Amino acid sequence: MGYRWRNNTDVDEAVVVIMNSLDQKEVLPIWLVRTIKQSIDDSDPVYVKYFYTEVGQHAPMGMKFFEESCGDD
Repeated sequence: MGYRWRNNTDVDEAVVVIMNSLDQKEVLPIWLVRTIKQSIDDSDPVYVKYFYTEVGQHAPMGMKFFEESCGDD
């Protein structure tokens, strides 16, 4: 289950988890992808846009896991 991002700090924490996971294995665990996709679906578009900006800047390899998240589940 994801959670609703309520501020940029919530998003930053998700981005750090993505960065750390990619540093370890260069892939993201399914549970993490599902959790973040749910957060994307449930959160204010302002924070979703911020999420994509931050992932693109700090963990660009992670973008492929979330590119199609709009409406795929």
